[in-house]
Amino acid sequence: MNTNAAKLGAARENRRRGRRALIIVVILTALFMVVEFIGGLITGSLALMADAGHMLTDVAALSLSLFAIWFSTRPATEKKSFGFHRTEILAALVNGVAIIVIAVMIFIEAIHRIGEPPEIRTGPMLVVASIGLVVNLIAAWLLHRESSHSLNLKGAFLHVIGDLLGSVGAIAAAVIMMTTGFYLADPLVSFFVALLIVFSAMKLIRQSVDILLEGVPPHLDVEEIRTALMEIKGVTAVHDLHVWTITSGFDSLTAHLIIEDGAAHQQVLEASHEMLTTRFGLDHSTLQLEHQGLQPCGDPARAPTD
Repeated sequence: MNTNAAKLGAARENRRRGRRALIIVVILTALFMVVEFIGGLITGSLALMADAGHMLTDVAALSLSLFAIWFSTRPATEKKSFGFHRTEILAALVNGVAIIVIAVMIFIEAIHRIGEPPEIRTGPMLVVASIGLVVNLIAAWLLHRESSHSLNLKGAFLHVIGDLLGSVGAIAAAVIMMTTGFYLADPLVSFFVALLIVFSAMKLIRQSVDILLEGVPPHLDVEEIRTALMEIKGVTAVHDLHVWTITSGFDSLTAHLIIEDGAAHQQVLEASHEMLTTRFGLDHSTLQLEHQGLQPCGDPARAPTD
């Protein structure tokens, strides 16, 4: 109970810090988005315009992440017995998909510009991109630590990293064009930055979908957990073992334990819960004890099909 209370307190503190960091990042991103969009119009740079478009969706995505943090704290109801924790996972999934859409738009525009690269005012482009790099470095610094506690904040962090890469790409393109006059650098750099963004987004989408499909958390091994449970004194077999993630940092387990006749139920339960908590970090576990000789419940995940 004390362990659960401590973890809940830590989760609330992480959520509070994440919310505060997100508010600052949303404000910074919105302000610079306007600056970068105007700079793109003045200079004619696709790299700046693409990054400004990316930041526009970032403002919406980061705001969605901020909303999800608030909404996920709503108390559980009779119809939502686990509460609204997965709001954050849904926000992460939406953010991942949004990043892919942005990248595709950048790809299309870059291909058009490769055919007819326009002349670009590289001086103002370099100034705007450099300011953007500073803004994005600050935003990334604010979100970096918090992103390790939440997939939702990780999605927000990836948006910022995408912007940071866009700023670096715009600076590189501006320097290349200033020194060589090679104006193809602008669409080519934009294409490369979009490609990097796609790889990050795909990982975020895969993690979000895995949680929504109640896959086993990547840091846990079902067979290792099964073996550890069978090492508990009095336990002879384990079936209907399921492990999944409710939301980032909140893993859950259910299992049926077959025990020897005469085994002390309470001792088996206490030993099992303590082992799951200390060894695997599974504070939320539901265990059902069954005696040998009884017909075990069927495992829906392994039920035969016609």
